[in-house]
Amino acid sequence: MRIFVTGGAGFIGSNFVHHLLNKHTSDEIIVFDTLTYAGNLANLPSLSTTARLSFIQGDICDERSVLQALAGCDAIVHFAAETHVDRSLVETQNFIATNVQGTYVLLEAARKRHLQRFLYISTDEVYGNACSPAGVSRPSLESDSLRPLSPYAASKAGADTLAFSYWASYELPVTITRCSNNYGPYQYPEKQIPLFILNALEDRPLPIYGDGQHSRDWIHVYDHCAALDLLLHHTEGQPIAGEIFNIGAHQERSTLENATTILKVLEKPGEQISFVKDRLGHVRRHAVDTEKIYQQLGWQTQIPFDEGIKQTIDWYRNNTAWLADLKQKNNEFLQKALNLGL
Repeated sequence: MRIFVTGGAGFIGSNFVHHLLNKHTSDEIIVFDTLTYAGNLANLPSLSTTARLSFIQGDICDERSVLQALAGCDAIVHFAAETHVDRSLVETQNFIATNVQGTYVLLEAARKRHLQRFLYISTDEVYGNACSPAGVSRPSLESDSLRPLSPYAASKAGADTLAFSYWASYELPVTITRCSNNYGPYQYPEKQIPLFILNALEDRPLPIYGDGQHSRDWIHVYDHCAALDLLLHHTEGQPIAGEIFNIGAHQERSTLENATTILKVLEKPGEQISFVKDRLGHVRRHAVDTEKIYQQLGWQTQIPFDEGIKQTIDWYRNNTAWLADLKQKNNEFLQKALNLGL
């Protein structure tokens, strides 16, 4: 299979590329990435050693470039997106352009190229607070209404429903996934877990929004990639085109719990925790019901949080050159995030 991976130099995308290279020795992979602040070729060390992996620097909003790059491909796995809720509150236009317009361009190109599979990577953020139609808190189902609470979530919800419409209107073989919060290697350190790890290592405060009780389901990126692999290479059983699958780990934890765990593993004092003003539109609980993907594909997670967080802490502790390169770029938003608790 020849696979076109958008955003493949980012966090989840690069981990997925590593997964495919290791597991599917006949697959060819084209990474298409514009290399914004979160895209990093250092996330793809195999580029220089693996003939099956190639890279094209390009913008998913550029119709001509996308159509040309897709020549000969069998499938798209679409990760490319602006993803940080905090950034979406101050840079909303970028989120609409990349997440909605960019997805439209890819869908059109996939339709023209008659691709066999289009895997759209959405997010559990599209559900808003996890609850039943009656307002009772419970994990979100694929059939639940979308109630995004941030510009980021709204842009993903728009692209999510646009992708489904291409299945309904044109029978483009689209499959949509909505995953819970990821953690693991290569994650840009403005996000919660790597930010906490980096601040703990460097003896800075760990900023906790509001009361710290906002809850998320946390899945190791390796488990997420395994689920996506099953969907991408699915050939038997129930059809997956036109279907939506939740992906999660049933490991819900509060922001405060994560901060406390990281400080404990690193043997740092609890006094590094710093409560700060809550952010706008902050979802109280994200969690997804994963019964559908388990029943249809037999997928379930393999990495418990206690094990995964120690592996992740070790990765950041052992990859100082990778971190130093990011910090050298002196990204203003990242610097503000790292120093939020001061």
